[in-house]
Formats: sequence, structure tokens, C-alpha cells
Amino acid sequence: MARKTVKPSAKPSAEPCSPCGGTGEVSRTVRVGRKQRVVGQQAGICLNCLGSGEIPATND
Repeated sequence: MARKTVKPSAKPSAEPCSPCGGTGEVSRTVRVGRKQRVVGQQAGICLNCLGSGEIPATND
């Protein structure tokens, strides 16, 4: 009897988080001084997905 080949079921892929683009990090502008001059960017954790890079589950 011929063997049946079973394809693995496709898991629903999680959508990437929109603010961080799936990286888990966002960049913030760093300002210093009385005139609030821009001196660069600083990386920080994404508060929407908490660094996982995936859209969090919703409570339905």
C-alpha cells in the first residue's frame, strides 16, 4: 500500500507590530539643553508589543 504524505498544517503567522515593524525596538529623539537641541536617537523597547515584535492578543 502506498504511503500517504501529510503536509504540516500552516500555523497562522502573527502580524508584525506596526510601531516597531516587528523588531521590538523603537527609536526616540534625544534633546538636550535649554533650547532642546536634537543630539541623536536612542533605541527603546516598544510599549505596544513589549519587545516581542508581534501584535498582542485582544480580549474578545
